[in-house]
Amino acid sequence: MKYKNSIQNSITINASKETIWNFISSPGYLNKCHPFCKKNKIIKWEKDNHSDILEYLNGLIYIRKFISWKENKGYTLLIGEENKQKSMVKWEITPHKKNTSLSITVYPYFLNNYPKIISYLPYKIVVTPQLKSYLHSVLRGIKYYLDKGIIVEKNKFGSHKWFS
Repeated sequence: MKYKNSIQNSITINASKETIWNFISSPGYLNKCHPFCKKNKIIKWEKDNHSDILEYLNGLIYIRKFISWKENKGYTLLIGEENKQKSMVKWEITPHKKNTSLSITVYPYFLNNYPKIISYLPYKIVVTPQLKSYLHSVLRGIKYYLDKGIIVEKNKFGSHKWFS
């Protein structure tokens, strides 16, 4: 599938790229840091085959299938309901001198099959703000867990229309 649009958010974390990688590449890590995750269950977590189930607080169940895995750099995955269209998500780690940035870019399938003239306004008014807010909360959860070592509470940074 060719994706027309993307939404990105990033955060700076006082940790090495290896520390961040070791965390975001560990099985079931969303159970510790994701503020809208009810349960993160592993399907497979092998060298070249990673997939899991993300159940949100509202009961929505998404399958995550990792399609690219680059140690200490990030990964790309497809996410969505079983047997339905999937969004693509890129996680990227960027080291700096004193800290490291983690960014998540979502290429949503929403409105992807509509002409831009029809999809532009709903995308900008609804999809972009909702996904930006979601990504901000997810990244804050990862930072919180890595900084404090404390499991992130449900809806810690506020609830979300689509996932709480």
